Amino acid sequence: MERRLAAILIADVAGYSRLSQIDEEATRRAFQADMDEIFRPKIADHHGRLVKTMGDGVLVEFHSVVNALQCATEIQREKALRQPSVPPDRRLEFRIGVNLGDVIVEGDDIQGDGVNIAHRIQTLAEPGGIAISGTTYDQVKSKLNVDYVSLGKQKVRSIAEPIRVYRVVIDPNAVRSRFRRFKISLRRLVALAAILLIVVGSAVAYRWRAWDFVQTQKAVERFAYPLPEKPSVAVLPFINVSGDSEQDHLAEGLTDDLITELSKVSGLFVIARHSVFAMKNGAAKIQDVAAELGVHYVLEGTLQRAGPRLRINVKLIDALTGLSMWAERYDRQFADLFAVQDDVTGKIISALEVELSDGERSQIERIPSDNLEAYDYYMRAEQEGLIYGDVDTYRRTLSYYQKAIDLDPNFADAHAGIARVAVDVWRNDYNFLWSAAVARKIAYDAAGQALRLDRDNARAHTVLALLQLVDGRDAEARDSAERAVEVQPNSAEAAGNLALILAQTGEHEDAIAEMERALRLDPSPSPNFRLLAGIVFYTARDIERAIPLMQTASDALPNAEAGQEYLTAAYSFQGDSIRASQAKARLLAQFPESNLKYYGYLYDYWREDDLERHLTGLRSAGVPEWPFGFVGEQADQIAGGALRELINDRSWVGKHKNGTAFVQFFDKAGNTAYRSANTNITGTVEVQGDSLCERFSGYFLDRMVCGRVYKNRDADHTDSQYVHVTPQALKFFSPAP
Repeated sequence: MERRLAAILIADVAGYSRLSQIDEEATRRAFQADMDEIFRPKIADHHGRLVKTMGDGVLVEFHSVVNALQCATEIQREKALRQPSVPPDRRLEFRIGVNLGDVIVEGDDIQGDGVNIAHRIQTLAEPGGIAISGTTYDQVKSKLNVDYVSLGKQKVRSIAEPIRVYRVVIDPNAVRSRFRRFKISLRRLVALAAILLIVVGSAVAYRWRAWDFVQTQKAVERFAYPLPEKPSVAVLPFINVSGDSEQDHLAEGLTDDLITELSKVSGLFVIARHSVFAMKNGAAKIQDVAAELGVHYVLEGTLQRAGPRLRINVKLIDALTGLSMWAERYDRQFADLFAVQDDVTGKIISALEVELSDGERSQIERIPSDNLEAYDYYMRAEQEGLIYGDVDTYRRTLSYYQKAIDLDPNFADAHAGIARVAVDVWRNDYNFLWSAAVARKIAYDAAGQALRLDRDNARAHTVLALLQLVDGRDAEARDSAERAVEVQPNSAEAAGNLALILAQTGEHEDAIAEMERALRLDPSPSPNFRLLAGIVFYTARDIERAIPLMQTASDALPNAEAGQEYLTAAYSFQGDSIRASQAKARLLAQFPESNLKYYGYLYDYWREDDLERHLTGLRSAGVPEWPFGFVGEQADQIAGGALRELINDRSWVGKHKNGTAFVQFFDKAGNTAYRSANTNITGTVEVQGDSLCERFSGYFLDRMVCGRVYKNRDADHTDSQYVHVTPQALKFFSPAP
């Protein structure tokens, strides 16, 4: 490893983010013009080497520290001459830092404390000014026509010992000319100047530190949440500046991937994707964003794609001071996208001084797919699936995941994506896509395949945990949920899922704590996540916190049955009979078949006391025992031998309460086949006491479900002899001749 002593110049644009928000293209053109017309010529004149540009910053190496400072002063003088023609609110003003120190040479790049110190003291320069280190001052103090103001010793990030810092007075002649108007002796003038310089220097240094402390305290006081003990980061949505909305998914995908990768680092606190995407059209200032999300650092960037070329600008900002900690500009081929992501992730981790475990390092170095076209489809799926809204969204999401897998069968994240959709379809009985049995199998298979390809895939572990919970394998479900959190500790999705598993296995205090952590990671959650949080608090007996979350979610998701169902019970437990009745009315208006028997079978994997409590809450609000509030008379019930005769090699023909026509056949061996316009299924049937019990694969978790048969007394269905009431339906029928 080569080391050498070098003079380092680092320049950065003050307020670049604000200027970019006003007019990004004009700001970029102005920066490039300054590079071409001022920086490059001056660097060449003073025998410097432009190492690289870093977003809105510049890193330059010199053999002579005198040349470095001369270059810096001439750049600032030239900029000052040009500024009067530019409106004050559109001016690009550079802050420049110069240091003499040891650097590490890596190819054409340089690293090390010499560079870090230059970067830190650059932030102490005024816009349009220069700050230098003590080692620089010792070499140049009598060699240039400038003056210096000492800021004393400054403690800066990443440097163990405080360093001496000086600000450069670029035009001392202008200052001296003011003194010539006073007729005082040269000796007195020198003495007065020396005293004044000491006093002013000390005052400036003190006031700078005091001002910085006060401003930091004021910034923290504005925060909506206490800052975490570990470094906290929000990755804002990258802005697509390509002029082509087709590339929006690429910008959002880059954002999402950086969040995912950083979320795997236990030494960081990373805000979840929905909360940062919710800020996309919100607060404009970085400090406002940080205050609302409760984070110390914010990463922002832009993306531009033109054919195979990709340009990415990225900057990490300390929101407490408003200063840039690190910035970079990447002009690469699209094929280098993963390399850019890795570099950005690594630079953030380095800038925040976070130590990685071997497992974390291995995880963030893992390339999701070697096929960029497959990755492109995956990002489209993720963009679609940010919030599932309707059938078409589900179908598009699934098609994109499947195209990604077709192009790269070993794409673990795409398999996990399909598993996530499938388990959602299965748990919510969205049989417009797949039957429950098919959805359950797809979820298991896709999650298993994802874990075979990547044993640390958090989403696949999350899906597996939900499947295991419903299958009654509580211990395995908890292990899977905890594993998801372990491999992606900053994932709100994984934390929320673990909270649900804990709540439904009786660990109520732990469930509340885990959901609180999930909501801190995702302070502006999606309606779906709010509903999940409300259900967790409800199950854990914290009704006061559950109701506002479920109410907000239900307002945003008016067609979600669970929202009205849980609100009905929650209001009952709160003693608010009016709101409980209103929620029940909304539930039955949208889902008139809703009944207690149905919920009893649907949630039969719950702990017994949780299920009984939930049914009690629904019952007290007036939710009926059977669909449509059906109540049969004991004298009309078909039981025993008469019931067996009705299903002995017979066919039923009739209509559901909702008007759907059906035919159901029963053979002598206890098998049955049901057919309607939308459904064609087979199962088994048996008589238990006075009840008719059926099992259809994929329905009610493959459980045997029992109902009853009565003589029909409904005046609206006089053409039917009988009525079959089950937890799912009310069917009027007559045996076929």
